[in-house]
Amino acid sequence: MLRGGGAGQAQHHQRGACWLPCATTTTTTTKTAAAAAATATATACARRPASSSSLAPPAAAAAAAAAADPLGASLAEKRAAAEAAGTWKSERVIQGPQGPRVRVGGKELRNFCSNSYLGLSNAPSVVAAAKRALDTHGFGLASVRFICGTTDLHVALEERLAAWLGAEACILFPSGFDANAGVFEALLGPRDAVVSDALNHASIIDGVRLCKARRHRYAHGDVAGLEAALREAASGGGGGDGDGGPSTPAAATTTTTLVVTDGVFSMDGAVAPLERIVPLVRRTPGAYLMVDDCHASGFWGATGRGTAEARGLLGSDSSGGSSSSSSGGGSSSGSSSGSKKNDMGGVDILSSTLGKALGGATGGFVCARADVVAQLRQAARPYLFSNTLAPSVAAATLAVLDVVQGEEGDALRAALRRNAALFRGAMADAGFSLGGGGGGGGGGAGPHPIVPVMLGDAALASEFARRMLERHGVYVVAFSYPVVPKGTARIRVQLSAAHSEADVEACVAAFVAVGREMGVLPPAARG
Repeated sequence: MLRGGGAGQAQHHQRGACWLPCATTTTTTTKTAAAAAATATATACARRPASSSSLAPPAAAAAAAAAADPLGASLAEKRAAAEAAGTWKSERVIQGPQGPRVRVGGKELRNFCSNSYLGLSNAPSVVAAAKRALDTHGFGLASVRFICGTTDLHVALEERLAAWLGAEACILFPSGFDANAGVFEALLGPRDAVVSDALNHASIIDGVRLCKARRHRYAHGDVAGLEAALREAASGGGGGDGDGGPSTPAAATTTTTLVVTDGVFSMDGAVAPLERIVPLVRRTPGAYLMVDDCHASGFWGATGRGTAEARGLLGSDSSGGSSSSSSGGGSSSGSSSGSKKNDMGGVDILSSTLGKALGGATGGFVCARADVVAQLRQAARPYLFSNTLAPSVAAATLAVLDVVQGEEGDALRAALRRNAALFRGAMADAGFSLGGGGGGGGGGAGPHPIVPVMLGDAALASEFARRMLERHGVYVVAFSYPVVPKGTARIRVQLSAAHSEADVEACVAAFVAVGREMGVLPPAARG
């Protein structure tokens, strides 16, 4: 992981774990924890023949059980600790398609925890495109891309994504996580450096751990800290293996420095200050910028092109001068691979997902210069050793892009902005503490549809979410340590263009009711 030691190390790991699935946390008492441990003990003891040791004191019996089944004892201990802390996660089973309303346990719920920001996961045109592809291309290809797993649909989707996002080329991956996991090892070596935001997603953290580059971290969103880290990286100093140990020995100076940040941070809805990061990277020799836009692609920015657009960087010289004078190695300097050049607002490598606004199925991608994408095809392990994306997903995503790039996409983004503004304003007026925000920058973004409702205590957040669902039919999820730092538990609300105004108002009303029940808000005035 990209982290130092002490409290900073813990926080980096906590915030990086936001890949955990939407799930509820369950609270318990010490009695529950003891019961879990007792179950493990009884199971292990049952494996041994009866003897006088069965009459041993409980501590001795527990030790014997752990010796007989050390894995089981360790797992029981972990579960008991998570249940006691209110952080054990359970999965609810949805009976039907994803949407603003879902059916769980035979009950219809208003869904405010989905990544389907544009509401296209069950759109008729998208489903129809997937069905047609099943008839024309079959169910699966039973191959990786470079053997016999590349179809005309995959090529068409890669070309479409590259053209839309202003890149020379694009490469598809099985998931957004795999896209990030595949980049660093394929592109960087021991003479290179990575400089990462402290709260980057777990997929970036894990991807960086796979490469041999020296690793540097800057405080979340701190551009001055980034500048200091870039100086340190350029000198060949600092860095580490990400786990507190020394890095792989490197040259006295760094060849390539890759700065990497989330565009939008998924637990907060906070937006990276790209309007300040891009010029800094551009004027740093040998530096390049990678942005993970999973929570931005398709819906963030006036035309849905993501964080760079939301920050007003597209269509302008983001280097602060003529692109030919840039001393950095990035996109504003053009490309060595052909007559095209990237036009991604100063972003050199853009990773994202098809699993959120762009249909919500599965798959990820990386857009970059053609030579970068060519190297990823040769060396990115998740690409080389994972089955290709299902043809039906590729076809359906092409249909999603028809929507996203047209007038319907403009209308959906406008609806999403209205819903996010309505919810955020009403919740603030009610007295809740909210994180994120993400507006501004001149790119027509408005408030981001991720709205964390900050509650602090893990058990409180868990019980709050439970009451929202069971008493008010509103499906939201509590997030606590280790997904977020201790003491910052929250309920993350995600707005969708598919929500009606009545849905949003019902969600706010449920928050207010439960907030008053649990003392988060003062009781209603009596008149």
